[in-house]
This record gives sequence, C-alpha cells and structure tokens, in this order.
Amino acid sequence: MNTQFEFGEHAAPQLATFAADAKLPKAVDVVVIGGGIAGVSTALALAEKGVSTLLCEKGVIAGEQSSRNWGWVRKSHRDPREMPLMLESERLWRGMRKRVDADVGYHQCGIVYLCPDERVLERREAWHRSVEEFQLDSRMATSSMVEELAVGSTVPWKGALYTQSDGRAEPQLAVPAMARAAQKLGAHVLTRCAVRGIETEAGSISGVVTELGTVRCGSVVLAGGIWSSLFCRNIGVRLPQLKVLASVMRLAPFEGGPTVSTSGAGFAFRKRADGGYTVANGSANTADIVPDSFRYMLDFLPAFRVERHNLMLRLGRRFVEEARIPNRWKLDAPSPFEMMRVTDPAPVPSVMRTARENLDRAFPIFKGKPVKNSWAGLIDATPDAIPVISPVGEVPGLHIATGFSGHGFGIGPGAGHLMANLVLGDTPIVDPSPFRLSRFSDGSGLHVTSGI
Repeated sequence: MNTQFEFGEHAAPQLATFAADAKLPKAVDVVVIGGGIAGVSTALALAEKGVSTLLCEKGVIAGEQSSRNWGWVRKSHRDPREMPLMLESERLWRGMRKRVDADVGYHQCGIVYLCPDERVLERREAWHRSVEEFQLDSRMATSSMVEELAVGSTVPWKGALYTQSDGRAEPQLAVPAMARAAQKLGAHVLTRCAVRGIETEAGSISGVVTELGTVRCGSVVLAGGIWSSLFCRNIGVRLPQLKVLASVMRLAPFEGGPTVSTSGAGFAFRKRADGGYTVANGSANTADIVPDSFRYMLDFLPAFRVERHNLMLRLGRRFVEEARIPNRWKLDAPSPFEMMRVTDPAPVPSVMRTARENLDRAFPIFKGKPVKNSWAGLIDATPDAIPVISPVGEVPGLHIATGFSGHGFGIGPGAGHLMANLVLGDTPIVDPSPFRLSRFSDGSGLHVTSGI
C-alpha cells in the first residue's frame, strides 16, 4: 500500500510567520529557554509585567510539539490536579485574541468523549464525579442524547461525556502570535540560538551561555520540552522524563462535517479554521525504547502498568541515535541542541490507518475525504503525566516548565502565568505544589491516572 499517497505528504504543520530578533542582549532579568507554548507564555507574562526577558529557541518558534498537537483546549477528562490551572488557562484563552492582537483560532466548540461500552462509560462517569468540586459544565449524556452530539455517527454509543465550554485553537497561529506580542512588550526573542548551559555565582544563577554568546541574568526558566531532561543532566539536576510519539493527519476542507471536537473508539478529530480536520488515533501512541527508558525505568513503571494497552513499544534506530547524544558537554563547544534544530519524526502508518478506519466507520461523512499531509510530534512525558512547573531547589534562580504529557497546549497560557508568578515571587494564581519537581524525590509518592 502506498503510505505516502494514503496519508498525504509527511510535512510539518505550516507555521505563521515570525521575525526573530537579530541581536543578543548582554543582560536581562530572566532568560527563557524554549520557544514552545510554555516558554512563549512565560515570556509573554513576564513582559506584561515589565520584566526584562530573553527567550532563546534552538530552532523555530513552536517548531516541535507546540505546533503538532491536536489544538484542543479542554477541561474534559483532565487530571483533577491540573483543573485549577486549566480554569485559569481557559480564562486566558477567552481573552487571547485581544491580548495578542491577533487571531489564534480559539473557539468554544465543545468536546465530546463518546463511550463505546459500559467499561469506558464507567470510567468517564468516575472522572465526572472526581471533579464535582469545580462545578464544570461537563455532563454525562445518555445513549439517546448522543445523537445530538455526534451528528452523523452511525455507531450505537453507550453514552458520552460532554463539556460545552471546551474548545479548540490553532497551534500554528497561536504560539507565534503570542511570541510577537511578547516582542512588542519589549521581550527579546531569538531563534536558532541554543542555550548550551547556565553559569552560577555562589551557587545561584548568574547567566546563560548560548551559541551566540553569554547573557547575564538572575533567573532562568527551562521550558525545553523533550530536551529538558538532557539539559538538566548536564548541570547535575535529575528530571525523569520520556518521549512519546503521537501521529496526526490533516484532512482537506469539506462542507457539512461535525463541529464538536470528538474522541471516540480509536479516533479523535477537531474541525480546523481552514474547514478541514485534524485527525489522530485518540489512544494509541508509540514509545521508542531508548537509553532514557532504562535510566528512568523505575520512575515510569507504575505509569507503564496503567497505560501499557495504549502504548506501542518500539526498538529501532532511535535507540542508537539517542545513545550517541552526549550526556555532558562543555559550554565553549557546540551542544546537542545545535545538532538537532527541529525534531521532525515520521508518523506511524499503522496508527494513522487504524484511526482513519475507525473514523470512517463511526462517521461515514469522512469516507473518501483526502488527507493533505501528516506529521508526528514527540510528547514530553513525566511519570505521573503532570507537568513540572517549579523552582529547582539546588540551583537558586533556575525554574522548570516541562513534562506536559500531551496536555500542554490547552494549559499553556496558565502555565506561563504561574511560572512568571514563581520567578517573580508573586502570589501564584493557583497552588503550585502539585507541579513541584521535588515530588519525584521527596518520598510523597506518585499518583498515576489512567486515560487522562
């Protein structure tokens, strides 16, 4: 079978234009490492407070997972520990167009999780009960009510979880727009400018060394996505993190398709601003076995036991590729981040084929609609699937915002706001304790939730 024809060209999503700054400043208050949504949101929040900020991105703004995700902005089926921050993030999304003076594609279209059987229905009901304190507009729909939510579906669903206020945005538009807004407020944003490491004086942050030179600063925010654990390893900080590969395809625009973003049995989709659809499997992801798999095996064992049915383990060339990446490097020589400007993994044909078959079976209107292109992205995952948004106790002035585990786009603006609070010592918008780095080492234990 001709996979390239079946799933379109393997091509990364097309990003909105962004003009980076040309000159590296000599000194700023805060350096943000990473131009994904977490880093850009942090830089924007700091710039809005008048803080001198530099954002350094080794490749391009939103070049990796921040432009390759589904674009969902959801409270539905989110871990209750994330809910207060997600509610703040949703508030920020509602005002994002005005905040950045640009269209980010945000629309409260609603999100529905269809339940094919009693087991899945019970799991959705259990989640619904677990978030009662937040008084969401989520509701359980009976099988007879699902017809109104899954218009055009021919599958007899047992029921559904529906949140009308959930929404979607366009990742390829939103993150560059937020970066431009930060620039307008005075933030320096440089691309193709990898940060090789940090400098300290008396144990505290004093600057960063980039490939273009050294910048003095008092605080650093590491928002490096899948690269964060490697960066930490070079400075002696342990950050348990692994990568999960998610495959996505983009369908050509057509009229009359569903408008509610939907997750079903082995498929998920959302309508795009261009009239097409972003489609993914919805449950199956690929985990390459790499050296870090063994380095963090004990940390991730509980999560693997819970999610083993949704993970496709794969041993291949990526093991060798990552084994060749040095764990330590000097700051006066090129770093691993300069060797790989933008990670662009190939999507997994079997995962996409299954998603397409399941989608066409459940919603016949999608049958025969051509796929324009497909891509994959690497998700930065933590052992409990909860992000790290935290200071690093052993290195005063260093903060980490990473490990969003596939939930990062929707919660990104809130995460950036919270990180700015932590850097500046302001009252945090939500309790930051669930996101502390020390939870992996303080003996408090990790709570792993299935299917979030």
